[in-house]
Amino acid sequence: MTTPLGPYSPIIRSGALLFTSGQLGVLDGPDGTPRLVGDSVAVQLAQALSNADALLESEGATRDDVIKATIFVSDLSAFAEVNEVWSAFFGSHRPARSTVGVAALPLGAAVEVEMIARCRD
Repeated sequence: MTTPLGPYSPIIRSGALLFTSGQLGVLDGPDGTPRLVGDSVAVQLAQALSNADALLESEGATRDDVIKATIFVSDLSAFAEVNEVWSAFFGSHRPARSTVGVAALPLGAAVEVEMIARCRD
C-alpha cells in the first residue's frame, strides 16, 4: 500500500461495509513519496485498482465484494479505455459504478477510484 497523500484513512469499516478513500495510480518512490506510475489512464487505473484491491484484502475482502465504485477521470474521452481496464480487473463481477469527469486530481493524476465493499465477517 502506498503512503496517503493527506490526513485521511485509506480504508474505513462501518458496520458491514468497507469504504476506500480515492486511490490513484501511484506507488511509493525511493524516498517513500507516492509517484504516478505513468501518464496514461489505462496504466494509472490499473494501478489504482490494484491499490484498492490491496486495501480490501487488508480487511479480509476481495474485489468480488465490491458493490459500488466511483471513478473520477480528468478526460472523459478516455471512457472506453476506463471500461476496458475495469472489465479486465473485475471479470464477470459487475459492481454498480459512476464515472465522473473532473477538472483536476491530486499529483496531476488522470484517474482516481474509490470503492464500497461488503465485509466478509
